[in-house]
Amino acid sequence: MKRVETHNLERAALWEMLPRVSAVGAYVWTEKSVNLLSEEQKERITHIGDRVEADVSTAIHNEFDDVPIAGEYISGRLDNALQNSGLSTNLNNAGQEIVDGLTTDTRNMGGVAVTLTQPLYLGGKLAAMHRTAALLEHLADVEYTKEEREVIVAVDQAYWQVVSLQHKRDLAQRYATLLDTLEHNVSLSVEAEVATNGDLAKVRVKRNEAYMNLTKATNGLALAKMLLAERCGMPVYTQFQVDSVAPISNYKTIGFNGYSTDGLSDDEIFARRPEMQMLRISDSIARQSVRMAASALKPNVVATAGYLLTNPNVFDGFSNTWGGTWMAGVVAQVPIFHPAGIYAVKAAKAKRSENQWKMQEAQELITLQVSKLKYEYELAWKKLTQAESNLSMAEENLRLADECFEAGMCGSSDLMAAQTAWLAAEGDVLDARIEIEMNKVYLKQALGE
Repeated sequence: MKRVETHNLERAALWEMLPRVSAVGAYVWTEKSVNLLSEEQKERITHIGDRVEADVSTAIHNEFDDVPIAGEYISGRLDNALQNSGLSTNLNNAGQEIVDGLTTDTRNMGGVAVTLTQPLYLGGKLAAMHRTAALLEHLADVEYTKEEREVIVAVDQAYWQVVSLQHKRDLAQRYATLLDTLEHNVSLSVEAEVATNGDLAKVRVKRNEAYMNLTKATNGLALAKMLLAERCGMPVYTQFQVDSVAPISNYKTIGFNGYSTDGLSDDEIFARRPEMQMLRISDSIARQSVRMAASALKPNVVATAGYLLTNPNVFDGFSNTWGGTWMAGVVAQVPIFHPAGIYAVKAAKAKRSENQWKMQEAQELITLQVSKLKYEYELAWKKLTQAESNLSMAEENLRLADECFEAGMCGSSDLMAAQTAWLAAEGDVLDARIEIEMNKVYLKQALGE
């Protein structure tokens, strides 16, 4: 799911670079309308004809009343002509039309705008966002690989635990069988009066301990198989068999060079380790974070275009109809004083420096881990060599003790001591072989395989 999330984040960052289309609608009711004219202005405009007629009549009388004989007659005739011309009425009507045209009904206003926005330059922020999203997707892939390898290691651990317990159960069964045989022989010796009941009691106590250990090994094997089934994604009660560990002879011929770590430099190991890959990706993400923080200090340019539709129609004398217009423009924002952006860049750079220190520390820890595992791998082979030598001597000692017991030259205690030593030697060889396998798994993981 993490990989799906980061993949979609990368696609979302890509779309941030492409045009964005959006639509906005609004409706507003107000108690009063917007008035472009005051009441006094409305009164003057609607009676403009009356004022013009009065002014013209006054001018006529002032001009002709002082003319001898016919002055009053002429001014009276002109005054009558002015009144009969309808000029006052026509001008009053024109004024009323102007007032009506400038009267708006904005109590109910609505608008719809469809806009297209295309970022042109945002200081490199969009490119940094897209690169960061791509790096996060890559980081999720590497994290998935790391978790996959950890699951494989966990499965290997559970597998070799099952193998170990399976062999220990078989070894406990063989040891219990030896003690059954010894109990039978000692019982015959007691009947023949060549051994005491105390000897028989010691053998029976040892036999009971062997069967108790066999029961513990059987229960431990069942639990180990349940753990292995769970780590393999199977029902815990699934019945299955596992392959046995390789014969000892194969281990003798393989030797330590059967898994060589030569030929890999530290840089190659670092390149193969998922942890280092994740830290390198985190460093690249930190670098993009610096770019995004620095984008706040750079100009931002955005192109926009769209269509605006309003009611009242402001493009046709504030009529109560829908009217629209196309629009286009470019918006530029240039930061002048932005201290917060400066400190944000410094914080991002400090974060990247911290990540680089983590990378250096991780390299040192990986180098130490690989060296430690190489040493433990070599030591496990030495343990196996010593354990095989001890087992060879324990087997020879058990053979001699068995012959001595059959010949009546030694007691049951000596034979049980030889059997116990043989059991311990067999267990040491098995533990050494399992330790080799587990160290091989850990070393492969440390080398990034």
